[in-house]
Amino acid sequence: MLKVENLHVSVEGKEILKGVDLGIGAGEFHVIMGPNGSGKSTLALTIAGHPKYIVTNGRITLNGENLVPMGPDERAKKGILLAFQVPPEVEGVKIIEFLQQVLVELKGLDPVEAYDLIVEKAKELWFKEEDLHRYVNVGFSGGERKRLEILQALLIEPKVLILDEPDSGVDIDSLSIISRKIDELHKNGTAVLLITHYGRILEHLDKEALRVHVMKEGKIVKTGDSGLVDRIEREGFGEIFREVGA
Repeated sequence: MLKVENLHVSVEGKEILKGVDLGIGAGEFHVIMGPNGSGKSTLALTIAGHPKYIVTNGRITLNGENLVPMGPDERAKKGILLAFQVPPEVEGVKIIEFLQQVLVELKGLDPVEAYDLIVEKAKELWFKEEDLHRYVNVGFSGGERKRLEILQALLIEPKVLILDEPDSGVDIDSLSIISRKIDELHKNGTAVLLITHYGRILEHLDKEALRVHVMKEGKIVKTGDSGLVDRIEREGFGEIFREVGA
């Protein structure tokens, strides 16, 4: 469904991705791991359409349609959703108003219907109704920010959900609920691309469903099943890189 072919990406004139190939079928669950600076977040932001990340070669397609010329808003309407590593604060924009507008625009819901749905789903992520009248992420903890990202995914039900380090800056309780909701989205048909340094978030997921990729210096150097995560946890990335000559 989502296909990345020979993708080369530059940021401010510096090449970061150096020929990435990745295919994600409908409803599949893929994990990308790698050390800092390997290109994981660059891949996520490029797929989502961040204008700072320039595709110099290769293609990104969704169901055969070329995404590269499209802006991030167009890609979102096609079914791509990125949950940010560091969700930004948006002063002056209330969560409830933002989410209502999203559901009206993307799913054609009536504003009142959208409000009720948001409140219902928010409770599953431990948000009270009054929390939804705060400004987006302003004064939020790391766990609250990441739970709000997952709330957006639950409401939108994207075709492809890209999660950029959903476990960073998150307390153990928030990690548990985030993991369960990611698993719920996957079982309901959303394809997931999850980026992480560590394997701890994967302990809460169905490991049998995972396809794991390891990145180094802008390339995917190894692909395997969940056993690859266990190896990385035991041995670190260095042993993997030596094995593949990377």
